[in-house]
Amino acid sequence: MMRLCVGLLASLLLAGCAGSSNDPVEPKTVDHVDLKRYQGTWYEVARMPMFFQRNCAQSEARYALKPDGNISVTNRCRTLEGKWEIATGTASPQVPGKTDKLWVVFDNWFSNALPSLAKGNYWVLYVDDGYKTALVGNPDRKYLWLLSRTAHVSEATKEELLSRAQQQGYDTTKLIWRAEDSAIAKPVIN
Repeated sequence: MMRLCVGLLASLLLAGCAGSSNDPVEPKTVDHVDLKRYQGTWYEVARMPMFFQRNCAQSEARYALKPDGNISVTNRCRTLEGKWEIATGTASPQVPGKTDKLWVVFDNWFSNALPSLAKGNYWVLYVDDGYKTALVGNPDRKYLWLLSRTAHVSEATKEELLSRAQQQGYDTTKLIWRAEDSAIAKPVIN
């Protein structure tokens, strides 16, 4: 039941992300994302507040390139109580052949019933040359993720990502930072 609720909330929120921007100057995306290099695990270092991640203390996303050129998405969210919540879906290019702006659709009944409303914008705003850090957002700047291949980044890397986000017009004062491992409850083993 929890998985169904998480999936429904993710779809509803992403439907809101798909709307048009009121800002005449949208954020600038990277020109090209090498999806083979982008696949794998990314840890959320920080994010803008969003309803479907309201209980997430730590989050990570796993991307895998599919034979059809789309990307399988597995998002995991760990609560302060130590419980994992999982949502799966698919990312696909918004424009064939372009890999910087993707649509994400999560696997649930809402997405199956109303696929055009369940699409969420996933715009890659920055990825470093080594594909170790990235910024992902949406056109109206309501959503932003600072991502890394490691759960923790140096202060210099954090400042660089913040600076890049601010240059793109994102309000970084609203960011929610990844909780430290010590803040997460340990599972009770009987």
